[in-house]
Amino acid sequence: MMQIEQRILIVGNLSERVTRLCCIFEFLGEQCEIVNTEGLLPLVESARFRAIVVVSDNIPVETIKNIAAIAPWQPLLLLGNAQVELSSVLGVIEEPVNYPQLTELLHFCQVFGQAKKDQVPTSGNQTKLFRSLVGRSQGIANVRHLINQVASSDATVLVLGQSGTGKEVVARNIHYISDRRDGPFIPVNCGAIPPELLESELFGHEKGSFTGAISSRKGRFELAEGGTLFLDEIGDMPLQMQVKLLRVLQEKVFERVGGSKTISTDVRIVAATHRDLEAMIEQNDFREDLFYRLNVFPIEMPALSERSEDVPLLLQELVSRVFNEGRGKVRFTQRAIESLKEHCWSGNVRELSNLVERLTILYPGGLVDVNDLPQKYRHIDVPEYCVEVSEEQQERDALASIFNDEEPIDIPESRFPAELPPEGVNLKDLLAELEIDMIRQALEQQDNVVARAAEMLGIRRTTLVEKMRKYGMSKE
Repeated sequence: MMQIEQRILIVGNLSERVTRLCCIFEFLGEQCEIVNTEGLLPLVESARFRAIVVVSDNIPVETIKNIAAIAPWQPLLLLGNAQVELSSVLGVIEEPVNYPQLTELLHFCQVFGQAKKDQVPTSGNQTKLFRSLVGRSQGIANVRHLINQVASSDATVLVLGQSGTGKEVVARNIHYISDRRDGPFIPVNCGAIPPELLESELFGHEKGSFTGAISSRKGRFELAEGGTLFLDEIGDMPLQMQVKLLRVLQEKVFERVGGSKTISTDVRIVAATHRDLEAMIEQNDFREDLFYRLNVFPIEMPALSERSEDVPLLLQELVSRVFNEGRGKVRFTQRAIESLKEHCWSGNVRELSNLVERLTILYPGGLVDVNDLPQKYRHIDVPEYCVEVSEEQQERDALASIFNDEEPIDIPESRFPAELPPEGVNLKDLLAELEIDMIRQALEQQDNVVARAAEMLGIRRTTLVEKMRKYGMSKE
């Protein structure tokens, strides 16, 4: 398991020069350790340090390159004049050492470490965390970093973002990698519970406290004792309940509805909302003091439209989930994936998940192309593949569609006689005229949308396109 060290490792032979540098770092509030090359590489590989300072005058260049090769996430600084061109070597500490330059180099190390955080081998808990937050975009990487930063503390977290972005996933992962992982994770949707029942739901009630309270009942705060309470859609909480929640957050105590006994609580609060709480404060719909109590550590979940490069990975994950649940499997062509990346995704990951389930039902075991997607997801113009059908077969299909239709076609008597005249008719021309008339009416009624016109006529879109091509018709 990779250990995260906040100390600085100074690699070099013990000398007055190295000791002086160590004292300067400690004066700046840093922790230091001086080591030589013996056992260095296993140590560097198993831990992540704030910085590694290599005394390049007496350490071989090959050793520096080996450190960079096995631990590319480690920021390196040099003390000496050796010229080593490596991306992880961030600078050379000049002598005599000066405060501005040293603090600047330490800041470079901090920025480098944050940029390379995804390359660090993770523990089992973190691996599970990363799998549940699918994506390689910068936005989702920032969310992972913030989760790792706050999980070990008991700070209140406010998860913000549009509906369907995965705010509860963030809350569950904060709980999973925290010290409270062995305690319960209790979610509450504040917008789904009627206001008159929300207090009882959160704090519990005593027997006889209101009509229907036939026995005492624990609330969500008691059920979450020692764990995490997730307050979803906190922006929908009534003002009266906001006052009571604020007291619990400040004093860590509450009373059940109808009770007088004060109950202490040890619960970590994670709240979430898709609303703009600061705008609600201006409209007096949300308490400002509660907002600042909740907004200790905000985490913003990016919308799916802001991380379109994650769509292929999300598709892969969602398809696997549906398949593992025994509901079939579907695949996507590259053109379909590119089209989905262009979509705005107002419903975010939830909308994408619903689309995968729908396509799995429509095309079980199939390969979905652009024209197989619902109309609003088609953002790439791809010619539809049509099977060549002979004119004779088209005529047979046209006759079958007429005589096998469950609903009789309303044919105007003035143009199509009810009885066959003595001189006969040209059936081919009559059927063609009928088809043209029906197609034109369907297109007019459906605002020239071919897919909807085909649905109205009870035929496939490809069949309608072929008939329009045959008769030289266009949508206009």
